[in-house]
Amino acid sequence: MKPTDERADAVVIGAGPAGLAAGIRLAQAGLSTVVQERHWLWGGLNSFYKLGGRTYDVGLHALTNAAPKSARKLPLPRVMRQLRIPLEALELGDQLGSCTVFPEVSLDFSNDFEQLANEVRVKFPTSSEAFDELARELAASPHDVRGGPVSTRQELLRRLRDELLVDLLLHPLLWYGSPTPNDMAWSLFVVLWKSIYEEGFARPRGGVRPLLKLLTRRLKAAGGTLRLRSGVQEVLHGNGQTEGVVLDDGTVVRAPLVLSSAGLVETLGMLGDDGQQHARKKSVGPMTFVESCTHLKQSAPSLGFNKTITFWNNSPRGIYAPSTPEPFDARSGVLCIPENYAGQDSEPEGILRMTVLSQAAAWEGLEESHYAMQKEAAYQASLAAVAQFAPDPSPHVVARDVFTPRTITHFTSKLGGAVYGVSAKVPHDAAKIAGLHIIGTDNGFLGIVGALVGGAGVAALAAAGAQPQGQGAAP
Repeated sequence: MKPTDERADAVVIGAGPAGLAAGIRLAQAGLSTVVQERHWLWGGLNSFYKLGGRTYDVGLHALTNAAPKSARKLPLPRVMRQLRIPLEALELGDQLGSCTVFPEVSLDFSNDFEQLANEVRVKFPTSSEAFDELARELAASPHDVRGGPVSTRQELLRRLRDELLVDLLLHPLLWYGSPTPNDMAWSLFVVLWKSIYEEGFARPRGGVRPLLKLLTRRLKAAGGTLRLRSGVQEVLHGNGQTEGVVLDDGTVVRAPLVLSSAGLVETLGMLGDDGQQHARKKSVGPMTFVESCTHLKQSAPSLGFNKTITFWNNSPRGIYAPSTPEPFDARSGVLCIPENYAGQDSEPEGILRMTVLSQAAAWEGLEESHYAMQKEAAYQASLAAVAQFAPDPSPHVVARDVFTPRTITHFTSKLGGAVYGVSAKVPHDAAKIAGLHIIGTDNGFLGIVGALVGGAGVAALAAAGAQPQGQGAAP
């Protein structure tokens, strides 16, 4: 039996933070809205699942832009007001303190910017005045600064005149949002500096699940629909105008607005032959990772893990680049201890999140036994890297799971497991079809807060020119 056509005012592709925020804003504007998610769990790159009776979070190391409700103009309080979700509902707990660790020196930082400034004054006295001047300039800059030098690294070297200090300062920012190896655009640097160093890290009480529950409940309360196991195969269009989507099961949802968080290349590939040809000319972002989640016999702090997030680098110079031609490179990575946020519930087992560099192509085509061997090798290399600057976790491991670029592509449809999307960010109308909007990472909004801000902002813009006309999508 042929599926029946449906009608809606707007379709959102993907139920990650950007897609859910977009769906909420569209529904709040009175548009009949359906959020289509191919998988059985929502959250996209920031989700959760159960394995062996244990719950695993994916993606969320930290919520950046930690800010009190009183800071109404900062990104997190502002977007929560737009979504009509009380900031207090997140029950945010500030980080206890993080660090960047290189062989020669480390820099500690927290949600008090003065700690980082003091570290620089003590360990890099000849650059401290230039650092203070840079910090004052960035504090006065808006989050959406445009232009500036193409290479942040070169600009920082010109200002600070110390390559090691530049490496140390850039390292966490690269890991938390750069789509390009070893550098980033100045506009992105400003956003990440403000998000991480000025405003800081926090974690919702309970991790990513309570945050996603708040978003899905708000979507439903606003009148929107979330469909799981219902992916989009094709975006319909004609005469330069969006006409709707075709779902995996052949159902056609007619809608004049489509907002896609699938990624630019992936969305272009849904536009039929012309779109697929255009997509092939676009470059998939090169940055992807191998990440593992480890459960320990006892709490991580009791074993001596006292930092919230550690950004490590075990080579003389900072490394942030695909591990060509190897499947992984553990010389550089991120260790996150979810327990080391204020106000978290006690857990019977400690948890470590380890992330190292990877190369998507090296995982493609691996036969299953070789794939499993490479996953194990990446995990053991991650443990060994952590043991160089923290207690050795190996004797305390009771369970673990490992995610590769193949895992990322399977569950998010991001080609090449490109966590941070295409290298050159694009405007929301980059597909050049009226009514089709790109949201999320490829639109330049990174991290959970960035995804919420970008999804909500583009949705508000799209809704402003729309007239409700759909009959609604069936749950």
